[in-house]
Amino acid sequence: MKRYRNRRIWDFEHELKMVDRDDDDVKKVILGIDGGTAHTVCICMPFIPFTHHLPDPLPVLARTVAGCSNHNSVGETAARESLEQVMADALARSRSTRSSVEAVCLSVSGVNHPTDQHRILNWLREIFASDVRLFVENDAVAALASGTMGKLHGCVLIAGTGTIAYGFTEDGRQARAAGAGPVLGDWGSGYGIAAQALTAVIRAHDGRGPLTTLTNSILDTLKLSSPDQLIGWTYADPSWARIAELLPVVVSCADAMDPVAIDILYNSVHELASSVKAVVERLELCGEDGKDEFPLVMVGSVLEANKRWDIGNQVMSCISKDFPGVLPIRPKVEPAVGAALLAWNFLIKHSHQEAMGS
Repeated sequence: MKRYRNRRIWDFEHELKMVDRDDDDVKKVILGIDGGTAHTVCICMPFIPFTHHLPDPLPVLARTVAGCSNHNSVGETAARESLEQVMADALARSRSTRSSVEAVCLSVSGVNHPTDQHRILNWLREIFASDVRLFVENDAVAALASGTMGKLHGCVLIAGTGTIAYGFTEDGRQARAAGAGPVLGDWGSGYGIAAQALTAVIRAHDGRGPLTTLTNSILDTLKLSSPDQLIGWTYADPSWARIAELLPVVVSCADAMDPVAIDILYNSVHELASSVKAVVERLELCGEDGKDEFPLVMVGSVLEANKRWDIGNQVMSCISKDFPGVLPIRPKVEPAVGAALLAWNFLIKHSHQEAMGS
């Protein structure tokens, strides 16, 4: 297997010791990976026979975290290294090996086209045996599955560092809105909100915009003495996650009734709601009369309750005016578990297809 930076990603000695056990001792596992803009999480779950119901709570053998795995953000080599590291660590902590793996669902941001899927699938094939089922999806798909327990139907809205709305119909059609990154306008995201706040501070300093409490709040948070210093701070490391960390400052200023901060958050609510509406209308999830029920899974730090300013509830209020059948879901499990559930459901589907074809 290819190694990066002279680091030994996979512990081959550990694997050799593990495969010395009797075959009856080798438990099959499923890997679910959620790779967002900020970090990557891998869940190792035991394989549950198809005849069994999913237990509650779901069994998790190991959970590991690594760096960003979006190749658009950090490059293919670094993204691949993060993914290899997080999977190797999960298998080691669960006392499993690659030979124990029944299926892998890798759900990562930056998978926006079939070419992205094929490239990652080819790389996974270098790591796992040919009989391991491999599935590659956008990270929004795992987020949806985390709220629907692996069923691909409805819409998901992710609003964290970045944002995307993604939907599926029961017959497999899918659509997305937003999720194109900060340059192309993910304005409802944590990055988008914080970037607008930084811009508002500069505009106020220049005299091109109204005065705002965002100025002192952001400067105090960053330990800067003047808005002029924001320029150097911003471009020293313009990573999305670093700027998005200023989201709580904007929410606090809005809670304190700063009109500029309030306008920024209202704009974000409109942007997020419009992304969901675009997906719902394209897929007709609401039915012909607009009143059919459909699940809306809501994930991400932007949508969490924050004192008086609960952006998630504001978004839901906007959406429900147009689609009264919307059923909001706050997932009880994280997206990486959703990815593992996707793999389990994909295995069931393939098993049924093979049974019908035999």
